[in-house]
Amino acid sequence: MKIRWIIVDGIDGSGKSTIANMMKDRYEEEGDDVYLVAHPSERLLGKISRRALRGRGRVLKLVATIFYILDVLNSVRLLKAIRKRYQTVIFVRYLMGAAYLPEELAPKGYRFFKNLLPLPSRLLLVDIDPEVALRRIAERDDHLEMFEDLDNLVKIRRKVLLLAGNDWDVIDNSGSEEESRKEVMKVLNHWDLHSKNK
Repeated sequence: MKIRWIIVDGIDGSGKSTIANMMKDRYEEEGDDVYLVAHPSERLLGKISRRALRGRGRVLKLVATIFYILDVLNSVRLLKAIRKRYQTVIFVRYLMGAAYLPEELAPKGYRFFKNLLPLPSRLLLVDIDPEVALRRIAERDDHLEMFEDLDNLVKIRRKVLLLAGNDWDVIDNSGSEEESRKEVMKVLNHWDLHSKNK
């Protein structure tokens, strides 16, 4: 069965999960069964990655990266089974994890994973002003992760926008939730219309 597969990505605090849940609600209202997974996931590999992200230092950064990659690969492995049950699949975080690599490795890492992993045509980058992202992160009732400071958010956002090029649809999520919802629905309508015309 052909599925609608969507990737939602962006920097920490950009509102990826909020946007993904807007999509999920829309397609469930249309009658789809929707599978949504955010990386790092709640599976064992994702939990190890998330725990490492709450620490500091090069070793924990490496551990977080390795287990993040393994978690994403596990989601890709599960896609075959997921396709049998769901009409819409949404991954929160996928290729843009490469933007968290050092500056000189990020483009190579992105290209490597882009060529290695299956890639849907529905790619949404949730952009945000780093200061707004930091404010939203501070409002969460959660531990700060190693990349969740203004300096890192600025650097990673720059890399994410560079890596996205023309392959990604981009929305600005710095404003109100209602403004973002309108932008998301516009993108979904475009994607759905485009896929019907193929």
